[in-house]
This record gives sequence, structure tokens and C-alpha cells, in this order.
Amino acid sequence: MTAAARSIALVTVIIGVALAAACGGGSTQQAPATQPPGATSSPVPPTASAVPAPEVIADGYTADAAFPHIDFTKMLGMQMVPGSSDIALVVSQDGVIRRAGLGDATTPAVFLDIGGRLIRDPGMEEGLLGLAFAPDYASSGKFYLYYSAGNPRRAVVSRFVAQGNTADPASEHVLLEIEEPYANHNGGPLAFGPDGYLYIGVGDGGAGGDPHGNGQNKDVLLGKILRIDVSGEDYTIPDHNPFARGGGRGEIWAYGLRNPWRLNFDPETGALWAADVGQGEWEEIDRIAKGGNYGWNVMEGNHCFEPASGCDAAGLLPPRAEYGHDLGCSVTGGYVYRGSAMPELDGWYVYGDYCSGRVWAVNTADDESAPVQLANTGATITSFAQDAAGELYLVTFDHGIRRLTRK
Repeated sequence: MTAAARSIALVTVIIGVALAAACGGGSTQQAPATQPPGATSSPVPPTASAVPAPEVIADGYTADAAFPHIDFTKMLGMQMVPGSSDIALVVSQDGVIRRAGLGDATTPAVFLDIGGRLIRDPGMEEGLLGLAFAPDYASSGKFYLYYSAGNPRRAVVSRFVAQGNTADPASEHVLLEIEEPYANHNGGPLAFGPDGYLYIGVGDGGAGGDPHGNGQNKDVLLGKILRIDVSGEDYTIPDHNPFARGGGRGEIWAYGLRNPWRLNFDPETGALWAADVGQGEWEEIDRIAKGGNYGWNVMEGNHCFEPASGCDAAGLLPPRAEYGHDLGCSVTGGYVYRGSAMPELDGWYVYGDYCSGRVWAVNTADDESAPVQLANTGATITSFAQDAAGELYLVTFDHGIRRLTRK
């Protein structure tokens, strides 16, 4: 018998022994099997014990510098180019979008510059605020931007078309314009849902306390999350929008928001998650439902705002999580983690705070569980980003791009 044949025979014997032990069946105890005369006893390899899954540990994570060549003024986002494993577009509030390779240190090149179309003398929250790739970007080159324009002050949602490694500003097609009375609470997040429609987060119009009552007014687009169909030349209203047949503006998907800052879909469940920046005391995380009323300006988080006590919360949807201004001052929405490097965070929504740099996560599968602080980074977190593998990064004003990892 050859050495290879002897190895195969030995493996067969071991597998047979293991199967015989595993297939005892029933709940009664069996007597030990007797050995044939002359047989010798051979040890059976012990069954490997299961490795326990890591737990989500408070302050058990860190955000280390990544991509040192990507560090520009007022970065607000980074998104992977569809179909690429290492090319991303980096968005800056000043209207410049750069094309960056994540696998090399080459200085990112300008992909598109619309700085000349932004409002002059913008407020702190105005500028180029959102980017979303069309679902068919790889073949069409279409992508969408949300930015602040002037004369009159307004939010603009436009489609552009990329050609190769750049996009021509002349390709812009304006889809939607929303007049804004003040320079703050501009919203700006864009995301395509699994239904193929474009979702848009719009702030309440600004000042303080929503003086025009826009959040609860279903006849205006301010203070809302919108859903529109952009598959044609101009946008249309999907038939199944909650107010498509009356009772409010047809574009509205959800309302009662103050200043949604970043919204994203869970790629596994399709659930839509948004962070809503608070007024003076509470920041909140919301799971967005069709037709949902998230309470602003009747409530701020789980707390009465107008009036300060005794408010009518009937029909208002509470946040999934909130935190007070002792821990931060402006929430930044993130992603439901579906990567592989931190399996304990699978299904947890990760978010942070612009002012304090704290990062938290909340288990989306357990509505009763409390958020867990993952890290206190001290960075000004403007957005979160994902790479092609689903790993998470912090986009910051002052510390470049940071990768979230376990300590």
C-alpha cells in the first residue's frame, strides 16, 4: 500500500469513528461498544470547542488614521465608486469632489467642481451637502448632488453625468429646488433605496425651534424625508408614497424632522436609518417608516419641546436612540455594520457626534437594548463611510479619514 493510500485509509477510519459517536440518537444512555478480539484502542481526536463570538465592549474600539493622502478642507463624505474596490469620491463642503484611490498614495484628482454654483457667503451648514450614485451608475455615469444655492436661498437636487474619471458641470439637470428661509438646518443626505427610488433628507428651514412649524406641516417639503422617482428625465412621485393621493405633498415619505444629517439603508433588511440633529438638548437616531411622524417640533427626542411639558405625543414615533448634550451637540448618522472584521457589530447601527467625537452603536435587532459607546475619538465627525468590504471609516474636518477598528 502506498503512503497516500495509507493516509486515505486512516482518515476514513477516523471519520467512521466520529460518525458512529455522533449518531447515537435517542435520549437513553448507550453501553460502550465492545472491541473485536485483538483490536487495540486508538485515541479519538477531541471535538474542537466553539470559539465564542466577541462581544460589543464599551470603549473597546479605536479610530486610527487611514489614507493620509485624503485630507482636504471641510470634507463631508466619502463614497466608493460603484463597481470599484478601491476608488472613492470624496466630497467637500466647498463644492469640490475628488476621485481618490484608497490603495495608493497618489494625490486625489478633481472629479467635479461646482463651487461657483453654491451660495455666496454661505452659513456654516450650507454648501455641497450630499452625493448619491444612481443604481445603474456603472453603465449610465449618473449621480445626484444636494447643494445650497442663492438668490433666492434654496436647496438644489440635481443629476450629473460622469465621463470616465471626471464629470462635466454642464451635464447638470436640476430636479428639485426648495426655498429655505434661513442659513441653517439644511439637511442634505441622499440615498437610493432597494426600491430604486431616491430618498432626500431636508431640514426644517432653520432659525431655532422651527418658527414656521415646517416639521409638522405636510404641505411643505422642509423638515421631511422625501422619496422621488428619478428614472425619467424629470422626477415623478411614486404611487405608493403616503401622500401621493392627497393629504400632503406627494414627495413626502416621513415628516416631523428637524435636520436629518445622513441617512442610509441596511443592505440586509432594507430598513432606512437617519440621524436627526437636535435643538438644544437631545440628539436622536430614527428608524424611518413610511408616513412616520418623528415629532419635531412638538418633541425633541423623547421630550416635550413645544410646549415644554404636557405635549400631545399621540401618533408620534419615538427615536430608537437618543443622547443629551452632556455627551455631544450634533449627531452624525452612520451605517448598519455588515462587514466581517468586527462580527460582533453585525446588525448594529453605528453613529457619532460632530462636537465630541464620540462613536456609539445600537443593536437594530433588539429595540430594548441600550446604545453602547464604542470610542471617544475627539474628532469632528462629519460623516461615516464604508469601503467595498463594508468596513467603517470616520470622515472628519480636522483629522482626515479614520478607520474604526477593535482595540
